Amino acid sequence: MPLSPARSSGTGGRLGVQEAEAALVEHYPRLVRLAHLVLPPSLGRHRRVLAAHAAVQRALPGPRAAPRPPAAVPAQRSGVPSDASGQTGGPASAYAWMRLRVLRAALAYERRPGWWPERLPAPAALRPAVPVVRGLRLFPRAGGADELALDRALSEVPAAVRAALALRLLESLDDDGARALLGEAGARDPAGAVRAAASVGGADHAAVAAMLRSPEFDPCTVQTRPSDLLRRRHRMRAAAAAVALCAVAGVLAVSAGRGEGPSPSGTGVGAYTPLAGVPAEVAAALDPGRLLRAPAGQWADTSRVDFTAWAPRGDRADDRELLGRALRTWARRPAGAAVTTTPGASTAPPVQPPRLLYAGEVDGAAVVLFHDGGVRVVRYAEPAGRRSGADSAALDFARVDDADVTTAAALVVSRTGAAGRFLLAPWIAESSTRDLLAPDTPARPLGVGPDGVTAAVGRPGADGGCDAWPAVQLRSSGEIVEKHAFLVTDLGDLTPVHLTHTPAPGAGQPARQPREATGTEALAGWSRTACSLRALSGSGVRAVNNWEFARQRLPGTPEPAAWVCTRADTWRGPGRVLVQFVRPGASAKSPAAVVADRQDTALCSRFGQHVLAGTHWRSPAGDWYVLAAGSRAVRRIDASGAVTARAEGTTLAVRAPQDARVRLTSLLPDGSTLPAVE
Repeated sequence: MPLSPARSSGTGGRLGVQEAEAALVEHYPRLVRLAHLVLPPSLGRHRRVLAAHAAVQRALPGPRAAPRPPAAVPAQRSGVPSDASGQTGGPASAYAWMRLRVLRAALAYERRPGWWPERLPAPAALRPAVPVVRGLRLFPRAGGADELALDRALSEVPAAVRAALALRLLESLDDDGARALLGEAGARDPAGAVRAAASVGGADHAAVAAMLRSPEFDPCTVQTRPSDLLRRRHRMRAAAAAVALCAVAGVLAVSAGRGEGPSPSGTGVGAYTPLAGVPAEVAAALDPGRLLRAPAGQWADTSRVDFTAWAPRGDRADDRELLGRALRTWARRPAGAAVTTTPGASTAPPVQPPRLLYAGEVDGAAVVLFHDGGVRVVRYAEPAGRRSGADSAALDFARVDDADVTTAAALVVSRTGAAGRFLLAPWIAESSTRDLLAPDTPARPLGVGPDGVTAAVGRPGADGGCDAWPAVQLRSSGEIVEKHAFLVTDLGDLTPVHLTHTPAPGAGQPARQPREATGTEALAGWSRTACSLRALSGSGVRAVNNWEFARQRLPGTPEPAAWVCTRADTWRGPGRVLVQFVRPGASAKSPAAVVADRQDTALCSRFGQHVLAGTHWRSPAGDWYVLAAGSRAVRRIDASGAVTARAEGTTLAVRAPQDARVRLTSLLPDGSTLPAVE
């Protein structure tokens, strides 16, 4: 009896279609998850889900195919059946062969032809086709902040690195196996991809693997939402109108050829007058008709949730005269124009058409907001009702490179007196205000207009005092993240500052990560340190984190003191650190004392995780002490100078004169010493 073509025999046999189909059906969710991780996030969440399913289903060979298993690819070490006989036709080799085809198909989405420039993304026309689903949007369930951070990290590395990470953590392959499989799949530098994958997501590979197995990265468990119903209806009407316009255009073209048509003119409100005497590339960037405009729903269907996903809003978004005047003022600033910049922000004219975020009237001024090349945000304002000139206009420049869901959640659109208004990102579902100095007072709802502009919010320290510190609490839409509330506050720049909190380390617990400052403990901590934010005003700060790195029992006090490192990260990179000593029983009326201030430092970040600080303190009994505290890795603290003392552990308290000059050092686990920050 002859063997069926769908069967295999012996080591040199061929895998059949039936075995391949069985492997696909049995491990379909696993293969789809692998494809989804490898596919480029630039596809958007909806198209990425569809492309993952397409890559797996199209990996099944045709009925006449007779594929050989890849000899260089090792069998699965866990999670799939093993062929005990060692034959290549068993279930393990069938799965391995299907996995190779799926990996090849997923990598093809970022593969460039040899003649295609390296700096440009792979041409969409050469990518495999994606299935079409009309009327619905599909996307995996949203995870928390850690999953969002991992997804962002994955979006910044090539497909081969994402594939290597998935093979190592989800497929349990060792480095050699992952390199061999990537080589078979056509990756250009398998060894480099495996090395790069080791640093994606941090050193805790178990936590990264758990997140990769979470619903955030599962394209088989998806949520559905309708697409924009009104937009679909408008498109149908627009299509009909386009047909009519084509007919009219044909008639006008014939008339123009005969010298009978009207002369060209601008579209929208007002006309655009090009600026003379500027280079051609700059002149093209100043044409309001070429401004970039994101579709209204793009934020809900992209992995890049930042200013590039903002659709233009405002009642003057189509006013070409206002937009042209704003662009011309930006390119050639009149002598009377007021210009402000945050540190590191360029004021140069745009070299390509910027993105329009907003154009409208707010608090008696016409305001236009641009996003330029992913690097900066520009605000133009002029008195409402102006139609020419820009002598009294104002221009504000701010850096916003590498913004994300939280740091691109709002922009300051107007400031008048002691209050200001924000323009909220389209993905913000809820907004409220709260006073950081009153942590027990509930947040109050903040009104938002149909154009995304909020009601007036008090400006912190506008009167020079610190009796209250207004902050805005925002919550992202469930379409991109679930239950993600966060705090921002106005420190004088175009972008409000994102506030976070890192709790005190627990005994025997691993180091904690920054989290949103919306919990009870975080709000209580910020109530004692918020006034120190005045020192950061107008310095281009992106985010500020309060890290409680130590707690210390003090002589004669029932409550412990706390040591807090307040780190401000700027948009341009360098950070500033304020180390604060929170006395026992401190409150908003008796805030923390700043005991150290360091500029341009990596301290209290993931690149500077060790810190030691000291201060003088007077006990309730009237005795003076030198206090010192270090972060969780500190093994011993030594004091020398006016007093000599040594304490094992992370804290030290030694009686000393009020003005005693003491040098503090600490011992780290590797034997190195760490001086106290000043």
